[in-house]
Amino acid sequence: YERSFAERTFSQLEGFGSYGFPESHAASFALIAYASSWLKCHHPDVFCCALLNAQPMGFYAPAQVVRDAQEHGVGVRPVCINASRWDCTLEPRGDKASGLAVRLGLRMATGLANHHGAQLVAYRGSQPYAGVEEVWRRAGLPAAALERLAEADAFRALGLDRRQALWAVKSLASAVLPLFAAADAQQRPQPELVEPPVTLAAMWEGGQVVEDYRSTGLSLRRHPVAFLRAALQARGMLACGDLGHSRDGRRVIVPGIVLVRQRPGSAKGVMFITIEDETGVANLILWPDRFERQRRVVLSASMIACHGRVQREGAVVHVVADRLEDLSDLLRSVGERDEPFPVPHGGGDEGGKLAGRNGCGLPGTGPGGRTARNASLANVQPGPGIKVPTRDFR
Repeated sequence: YERSFAERTFSQLEGFGSYGFPESHAASFALIAYASSWLKCHHPDVFCCALLNAQPMGFYAPAQVVRDAQEHGVGVRPVCINASRWDCTLEPRGDKASGLAVRLGLRMATGLANHHGAQLVAYRGSQPYAGVEEVWRRAGLPAAALERLAEADAFRALGLDRRQALWAVKSLASAVLPLFAAADAQQRPQPELVEPPVTLAAMWEGGQVVEDYRSTGLSLRRHPVAFLRAALQARGMLACGDLGHSRDGRRVIVPGIVLVRQRPGSAKGVMFITIEDETGVANLILWPDRFERQRRVVLSASMIACHGRVQREGAVVHVVADRLEDLSDLLRSVGERDEPFPVPHGGGDEGGKLAGRNGCGLPGTGPGGRTARNASLANVQPGPGIKVPTRDFR
């Protein structure tokens, strides 16, 4: 080719390379965003179920996906030994409400292997399990897999809370004993001994929430910050949901669990933090100099209180942070707090009578009949802590 023609051709290719890809990328992304928004608007149950089955992915963790779905009227049901498959599924709601309910799948149980979940479902068939021993015997799952299911509170539909289910799992033999195996024509494992009935101490409702987060990464009970609301209000702290009614420039203290930390390269060192409580989310803006002064708190705290100023631009509300206070110790006290709150169950889930009663028939009371409804910061000791996964983008 002549040099002039080659240079013109190269110039055209260069121009398209600088503009053409972003244009096509923007068009395809716009289509995906529109389709996702349409699905979320008209079928929030399907949208929630699909996102949970696609994890790990995206900007928000499963706890936030489930919470948003519940706020849009979607019923979410817990992991169940007799109703859950490996993936999350959709079930009839059984009431007059429109849409379907999302049943959390066995994949939500931390540490449970896929093949153990498939084994459980395959041997269940159309005949529900009646107890821990029957699951062990029929499905042939190892005790470790049954412990993961018990920790995920999957036996509640059988009338067993997680503590009772774990106790039942511990009574099972780790291997088939030759004497019992010989006596069983089907070579099924048998328990080594018959455990006498034991009355186990009831768990605090806050403790149940802590264990929910440890075993499934979310809780269908009360939000962790709800247990701390009285203590936070006593210190003059505002709920995230109240920011929408706060005037521009108002000085506030807003506490919440850290969900997302973002520090985009184009933001010149500004960090954006999203926190959450039982009323909603709040978006914080942290300038570079404040970030450097509080780097340890920003990067390590699981719950913070933002001391700052409300910034309103139309319907968009941010809090410009002056100082961040580490409330991780307070969050760790959730396991020692108690508040009745029912766990949602679907049709056929027989464990509903245990929900909100701490498994002992005493609404609002914990071990020893005490309540922590009015507990202050002074008389509640931090426990091992609740782990809420964050999404960090830097």
